[in-house]
Amino acid sequence: MHWEGIIRHYARFFTPVPDDCVVTLLEGNTPLIPAPALARVIAPGTEIFLKYEGLNPTGSFKDRGMTMAVSMAKASGADSIICASTGNTSAAAAAYAARAGMKAFVLIPEGKIALGKLSQAMIHGAQVLQILGNFDDALSLVCEVSEKYPVTLVNSVNPYRIEGQKSGAFEVCDALGDAPTYHVLPVGNAGNITAYWAGYKAYHEVGKSARLPRMLGWQAEGSAPIVRGHAIAKPETVATAIRIGNPASWKSAEAARDESGGSIGMVSDAEILEAYKLVAETEGVFCEPASAASIAGVIKSSKQGLFSKGDSIVCTLTGHGLKDPDNAIAQSIAPVTMPPNMADVVRVLGFS
Repeated sequence: MHWEGIIRHYARFFTPVPDDCVVTLLEGNTPLIPAPALARVIAPGTEIFLKYEGLNPTGSFKDRGMTMAVSMAKASGADSIICASTGNTSAAAAAYAARAGMKAFVLIPEGKIALGKLSQAMIHGAQVLQILGNFDDALSLVCEVSEKYPVTLVNSVNPYRIEGQKSGAFEVCDALGDAPTYHVLPVGNAGNITAYWAGYKAYHEVGKSARLPRMLGWQAEGSAPIVRGHAIAKPETVATAIRIGNPASWKSAEAARDESGGSIGMVSDAEILEAYKLVAETEGVFCEPASAASIAGVIKSSKQGLFSKGDSIVCTLTGHGLKDPDNAIAQSIAPVTMPPNMADVVRVLGFS
């Protein structure tokens, strides 16, 4: 069956959108990849699945929320949208605005955005402003601008963003036939853990799943306001997508944690980068560093004895590895340069 995007496929779970206002790049329907080799290494006896959101149209889970936010903006007659972003939101906003024939304005933290993401916002024609500050400074500015001027804010404070992102949970249940035992996610602005929990509850309420999962969120140590219990003025982490010191969905993320009987913890940059390489090398799945916070969290939880034999664990990998090629190269063995000589090639390959 031809996929029509999440709004049309899961229409019964969303605020109604006039069909001629649906702005879609056919987002969603991303694979839930079994990861048996990874499970054997990091959580023996469990089943691990990777919800690979890097295969959305702009390469991240943000497309799920953006199709709803931009469609509703179009339905309201808006001609422009605005967002603050560490990268993925800007890419999605720019692409969906282009699709809708709208203008996009993007505020990013100067020098703190992966080149792959910045290039997307630029090529789609967004007006990009680099702020001499962090994401939280940029978010405050766009909130103020959208309150005073005729432009629609499409950050996750926009409720339609969370609505769209619920669809990831629907797809997990559709693929597994039920909710998993645990669902593990990176936590930055905290909209995704909020949305997945809302999605699982919505599916459970209508009998499309028999159980609810425990939600496990993971922040980077240098950017862990929820774990530490206070905003972080200058968050720092190699995982730029979750470098956020004052999450917009803080309270709802805590509610998802508490209602599900889950937890929100933190992992170091070293643990994130170890997991980043591990998932690529064991399963052939390339995600951006922030995505690997979920894998790092499973490693940490497994060492603490959280999981039992037979548990099913879904890890959301929020963005594609090509979003941040610099980190991939930095974490890998450099290519060997040599003359085009057979003897030298065979020697380096270890065949001689």
